[in-house]
Amino acid sequence: MLARGIDSETLARRLGTDPDVEYAVVDRRVRPLAVPNDPLHTLGGADGPAVGQWYLRTSAAPSLSAIDATRAWDITQGSAGVVVAVLDTGVRFDHPDLAGKLLAGYDFVSTLPESNDGTGRDSNASDPGDWITQQEDNSLGGDFYHCTTPDSLGNYNGAPSSWHGTQVSGILGALTNNGVGMAGAGWNTRVLPVRVLGKCGGYVSDVVIGMRWAAGLVVPNVAANPNPARVLNLSLGTVGACGEYQDAVDDVVAAGALVVAAAGNTNGHAVGAPGNCSGVMAVGGLRHSGTKVGFSDLGSAVSISAPAGNCVNGFGPCLYPLLTTTDSGAQGPASSTYTDGTNNITVGTSFSAPLVSGVAALMLAVQPTLTPDEIRSLIQGGSRRFPTSSAPACTAPRFDGNGDPIDQDECDCTTATCGAGMLDAYAAVRSAAAGLIADIVVNTPTPRAGQDVSLTADVFRLINGRNLSSLSWSLVDGGGIVSGSVAGCSTNCVVTPSGSGTFTVAVTVTDDNNPPTQSTVSRRVTVAAASSGGGGGGGGGALGLGYLGALLVAVIAARHLQRRPRSAV
Repeated sequence: MLARGIDSETLARRLGTDPDVEYAVVDRRVRPLAVPNDPLHTLGGADGPAVGQWYLRTSAAPSLSAIDATRAWDITQGSAGVVVAVLDTGVRFDHPDLAGKLLAGYDFVSTLPESNDGTGRDSNASDPGDWITQQEDNSLGGDFYHCTTPDSLGNYNGAPSSWHGTQVSGILGALTNNGVGMAGAGWNTRVLPVRVLGKCGGYVSDVVIGMRWAAGLVVPNVAANPNPARVLNLSLGTVGACGEYQDAVDDVVAAGALVVAAAGNTNGHAVGAPGNCSGVMAVGGLRHSGTKVGFSDLGSAVSISAPAGNCVNGFGPCLYPLLTTTDSGAQGPASSTYTDGTNNITVGTSFSAPLVSGVAALMLAVQPTLTPDEIRSLIQGGSRRFPTSSAPACTAPRFDGNGDPIDQDECDCTTATCGAGMLDAYAAVRSAAAGLIADIVVNTPTPRAGQDVSLTADVFRLINGRNLSSLSWSLVDGGGIVSGSVAGCSTNCVVTPSGSGTFTVAVTVTDDNNPPTQSTVSRRVTVAAASSGGGGGGGGGALGLGYLGALLVAVIAARHLQRRPRSAV
């Protein structure tokens, strides 16, 4: 039916009110899905993997953790106006599958040994290589003494260049649908390389300055960034608390940029910094089947999980790596190439993070005014539930009698350990495009066991002319401390957890559009133990000069010994 002077949606609603009309909807044009023609998207090269870029396809057995970028691309193929900063080892600007996708960037590596380019900080974000020779690895007192991981015999053998930033950039923003190489999750998204890592990693002081510059904030003695990023990807980390990262994260988020970080790869330990900072979207790693991959870290700091690559078999080709761009040089750059399933295998939460960053960029392409919190809410709310298998359930990070962390290999994810669910690009982008966004506000300042926890559903974005038609609550994961149903809750909901831990609730909102638009948001709530009712210890008092001196020494030592961030491969 055609009509003049009225839009299709309004006409359908009017017709739907006629008792003689069974239903009336807009007859929408159907087009083929946006499948890129990049050959490696479908099938790996001579060295595999045979499944190509399995992680971008629609979720289906056996690749349950695939992110369904294909259907997301049918909504949007991204925008060159959306910039994602990759804070990493720099990038190989000469890789043909990154041509036209890379902005100029900046090199913030301040120390000459680590920079490996002889210049320190400058406007050249190119990656010269980060190899460590065997001699450097065993030179007592040298800058790179015991930098690498020893082999089974305890020997330090050095390591070739990782080209880590080039690999991360490819997964996020490889040139797509050009009939060459691979596809990038963000399709048309542009990449801003910010070099903060060099030989043997880097320093937090360089990373936090790079973060501020990437988001368009003022950095002394550095020219302003002409292309501020809306998303910052940090596939790097270090063991320990958030510390000096937090101020930078707060500033970046206030500037309107989402911070995405890898959860880390220490075999199921607690997430380190910056993934454990407040306001950071930490990304855990999944096997193709949807279980936690053995190397991925976990815990309450994880916001979402995404494919990290896994080989399945202990021998022969790696079956499910994350294929991406790289360089063939063992030390300095040689020739542009791709990782594979045989000789150059890419796995790690470093490569889960840019999948989330790419999806965030697609969302910003359809709704440029989204805030970091809104992006997080939509990604988490649209995530798919974790599957179950014969593996044990993941638990919170544990420690042995000596206080050392206990490894957790493959396990079944829960929302308390692996975030809200498995990344679903299509659901996240669809929700962003719909313009219907909700949030769950935890009104109780410090939720405690045995006490009521007050929650409120808040709809804070609704396209003009539409009204909210329904709102429903669901208990996603009671965490063993919340049971029963929350379906009877209205805008406000009160639950009483029986113990400490975490539980996850979700709210689904629907508008009165025809057909209706629906959006789901989830919220994980951390519950502390019941209050003992006792008062705290004595007052603060002043710190003696001896303590302050020891603290200063500790801070200086931490700068050199404990706070060197490494790529999260």
